[in-house]
Amino acid sequence: MIPRYTNPEMGRLWTDENRFAAWLKVEIAIMRALGEQGIIPADAADEVEAKAKIDVERISEIEETIKHDVVAFTTSIAEQVGEPARYFHYGVTSSDVIDTALCLVVQEAAEMILGRLDEMRGVLKRRALEHRKTVMVGRTHGIHAEPTTLGLKFALYYEELGRARARIEAAKEGLAFGKISGSVGTYAHLGPEIEERVCELLGLKPAPVSTQVLQRDRHAAFLSSLALLACTLEKLAVEIRGLQRTDIREVEEEFTRGQKGSSSMPHKRNPIGSENISGLARVVRANALAAMENVALWHERDISHSSVERVIFPDSCILIEYMLRRLTKIADRLVVYPERMLENMGLTRGLVYSQRVMLALVRKGMTREEAYAASQRNAMRCWEEKVPLKDLLAADDEVMAKLTPAELDDLFDPHSMLRNVDAIFRRVFGE
Repeated sequence: MIPRYTNPEMGRLWTDENRFAAWLKVEIAIMRALGEQGIIPADAADEVEAKAKIDVERISEIEETIKHDVVAFTTSIAEQVGEPARYFHYGVTSSDVIDTALCLVVQEAAEMILGRLDEMRGVLKRRALEHRKTVMVGRTHGIHAEPTTLGLKFALYYEELGRARARIEAAKEGLAFGKISGSVGTYAHLGPEIEERVCELLGLKPAPVSTQVLQRDRHAAFLSSLALLACTLEKLAVEIRGLQRTDIREVEEEFTRGQKGSSSMPHKRNPIGSENISGLARVVRANALAAMENVALWHERDISHSSVERVIFPDSCILIEYMLRRLTKIADRLVVYPERMLENMGLTRGLVYSQRVMLALVRKGMTREEAYAASQRNAMRCWEEKVPLKDLLAADDEVMAKLTPAELDDLFDPHSMLRNVDAIFRRVFGE
């Protein structure tokens, strides 16, 4: 989908060659378990492992005729290994191999994604600490609300991505299972002890119960965890996009030497990286829905999930890994304009302190309704007359009957409103 930007290591996991290599690994583990039980010759697995090679071209050639990928795979191996081929794929069904092998590949992909996630959280932590005290206006409904800091924004995404990490870890564990239970999950030809040994050899756990396939709620949970991660990545991307708007311009994606922002307007510096993340998040979320559609299969199994998974697993893992890499770089190199933040906070002429004024009047003896009315009355005049709120309050006899000039000045100090930022940082970072 995005070959120019695909990490070769992640891309390798989803190649036909690696898929067949995972199948071969499972098949050899089955042979080893059978050999240990004396069901087949003990040296058969070693002989197959020594002789068998993955030949994607030959497998494709065979499949063109027989129209079955697993049989094409087993036939290709049989051509290479000779006599031990009679014990290859012994007593198992295609999904025993396919589903168990997919879980092996997912374990590797998940580890790579978790590594990228840790890198991004490291960058967010650094930027949070760097901008712990960088004051800016908070916005609710897109409207100026009260002061906050840029560091708090970074801390929020760091903490939220910690939850994303926990979800992916849990979903990865949910797919750390194999099944060698046969055509309808009854162990009709090989006993549960074979499955247990195969899974032990592969570093997986045996599914407590299965049909012909591992149940697809496991797969849906994994892809849903990636979709939720995509949501958080988009959330950060949308914040960057919003703050980079010309009329705000408090942060900006790095604009490198030689970069062009538009084919027609030479002045443009667009948040194209963040927009890219927003777009790709839609694909990952859609793939999670497709995974949920795969949960309900007919009876012990149908094949409707198979074609879907050949698309959604590679695409989702490749996209998420790419999104993490790209957004990590954006966050790492994000250009910050603290002066513009203070300038923007001043646009509303002190309105961001209206609640602080109201609460001070309550402490001085007004009812909350009286204090709200006094604060709002002056706030509305500030909006309409473009006069600083503090000046209006200083001229309001009802307000100044309760406050001294020094107390009024203190109410318009943003730092006193941000006195608990360090406490939040200790909660998030333990520092």
